[in-house]
Amino acid sequence: MILIEFGGVDKLKGNKEWVVAAIVIIGCFLLYIFFPGPTQTVSEEESVSVVSNMNDAQIEEHDGEEEQEGETEQEQSVAVVIKEKVREIIEGAIRFFKDDKKIVAIGDSLTEGVGDETANGGYVGILNHTFENQNINISIENLGKRGNRTDQLLLRLENEEIAASIKEADIVLITIGANDIMKVVRSNYTNLNIEPFETERVDYVERLRAIFTKMNELNPDMHIYLIGFYNPFERVFGDIEQLEIILDNWNHAGELVTAEFDNVSYIPTKDLFTNSTIDLLSDDNFHPNTSGYKLMAERVLESLDDVNEETELPSEDTEE
Repeated sequence: MILIEFGGVDKLKGNKEWVVAAIVIIGCFLLYIFFPGPTQTVSEEESVSVVSNMNDAQIEEHDGEEEQEGETEQEQSVAVVIKEKVREIIEGAIRFFKDDKKIVAIGDSLTEGVGDETANGGYVGILNHTFENQNINISIENLGKRGNRTDQLLLRLENEEIAASIKEADIVLITIGANDIMKVVRSNYTNLNIEPFETERVDYVERLRAIFTKMNELNPDMHIYLIGFYNPFERVFGDIEQLEIILDNWNHAGELVTAEFDNVSYIPTKDLFTNSTIDLLSDDNFHPNTSGYKLMAERVLESLDDVNEETELPSEDTEE
């Protein structure tokens, strides 16, 4: 997911720790890029999935079935725990959702929910189940697509069905940019240095600005939320300060772009995954697992409510 910033190949010489880190991380990304694992990538022509169409009947369709041959009691217990984790009501304020609303989630694999053991759509699916459990009439359409970069998301906004969804949305949630960084690694993995990352960051800012502008042209009345990056390497390489640089630079760049628009807000996630005492990443060590997505869902819910409080505060005349 999130990559690191290298100060150049020459700077790595003589620093054994950096050489090992560089080799391991490059290897991980190449494996991730070319061997994406069991999660199926959605093609451009395929229709996007709508997480809100999932219901309790689908989740529980196998509850009454007999045990599969070879399934252990421990495996059954783990499955139950995972299911309950998804169905769990998120603690926190939900004042924002007193009226019927439509939410559109769009972007990359973090929106699609890659890494969620329950295969119920990651943080988007958890939000959806929370609304259902609270009997709140909120529809959520999940337009996440694994591998999406900012240039590809811009093109997707030209799709008539996606544009129609944006036009009808009250809220749009976006995760985008991690694959822009991965593209730099694929193009420069034999000679990694800071320059291509800095150049790509400038282009990323321009494309991100274009995405917000296009969405506002489609629907100026909605509110857009950009969800920031986290660092999946923190646990393994947390003692190497340089690993944080590119992450912080790109997060800061995205936050500055959101500040240019009255109806766009930034939601940080890096702190959620920092110094965690529990495992928040899936088996691929890049995407969140269900626990990680639950933290993201809670942060999104809090951010939605905070913005609602700010916009709906009653104006009062001050007597002097």
